[in-house]
Amino acid sequence: MDSRMTSRLEQLEARAAHLEAELSRPEVVSDPVAARRLGKELARVAPVVARFAEQRAARRSEDELRKLMREDPELRPLAEAELEEVRSRLSALENQLAEDLLPRDPNDDKNVIVEIRAGTGGDEAALFAADLLRMYLRYAERVGWRVEMLSESPTDIGGFKEAIVLMEGDAAYSRLKFESGVHRVQRVPSTEAQGRIHTSAATVAVMPEAEEVDMAIDPDDLKIETMRAGGAGGQHVNKTESAVRITHLPTGISVHAQDERSQHKNRDKAMRILLARVQELRTEAQASEQASARRALVGTGDRSERIRTYNFPQNRVTDHRVGLTLHRLDAVLDGDLTELLAALAAAQDQARLAEQAR
Repeated sequence: MDSRMTSRLEQLEARAAHLEAELSRPEVVSDPVAARRLGKELARVAPVVARFAEQRAARRSEDELRKLMREDPELRPLAEAELEEVRSRLSALENQLAEDLLPRDPNDDKNVIVEIRAGTGGDEAALFAADLLRMYLRYAERVGWRVEMLSESPTDIGGFKEAIVLMEGDAAYSRLKFESGVHRVQRVPSTEAQGRIHTSAATVAVMPEAEEVDMAIDPDDLKIETMRAGGAGGQHVNKTESAVRITHLPTGISVHAQDERSQHKNRDKAMRILLARVQELRTEAQASEQASARRALVGTGDRSERIRTYNFPQNRVTDHRVGLTLHRLDAVLDGDLTELLAALAAAQDQARLAEQAR
């Protein structure tokens, strides 16, 4: 481990001690917002500090074993065997600490907005979009996230032309950010009399939730329209102008919300989606100006890029970016995404480490 890395870890150690002291102060304890903010930072830093302490202890063990090998020939075989174990543990710890010190994505801790749209394939694509929505909802349930449906356009046969959902939970964006792209399905549709396998697709866009304080949007750049909601809703939709459309004039991004009976609630939902889309556009513009190892290895996240194939006849899921194939499609569609998401995060970390080493 080089001196720069050691220095940064020592700074984190000092920061953790400072955070612990701050969290014990009565003024902070009585301020839930400050306590939550500092507690969240400490929860992120503490595991790194613990690994650093373990690494130093392993270094001391390594020095002691080398000394023992020099001073006591009879114990040398035992010491050599133990030294091998210590070196292996030390190597793993230092690799992990190198990953811990990689610059963090500032959006990683944010909640996430997931947009799913039916792509090529007609009704079958809409049914697949519904499958993907359920997959993400089941994953959110497994990890204990709160979920709010922001917008949905269901089809008559149980699919979705579009569904937009907000997921609130610990590091939600960091876990799902690589899901953006084209998801392809291969299966025999229920309407297929000849038993032929069809290929269809749905697109997924994953965006960090943006708050108005994060975004400098001039109110004069927004065109807000109200109208009567369409679709289901009985007499209500014919009497109340509850539906809202908000257009961001500089970018042309437009969001329509009508699922709620309250115009205020629809405006709030539309604004949350609009803010996320405008932020995503700005982020993409910035990223296109820089070479990024993550985007090269894990994918650009562009919705035109095929990222994963779900093959029903073979009970197989293949992520094309990292070459990972799992033969348990049923479990994945039931929200068991842990292995897939971990592989994508590991690929990102490896790419960033390689970039940093250049």
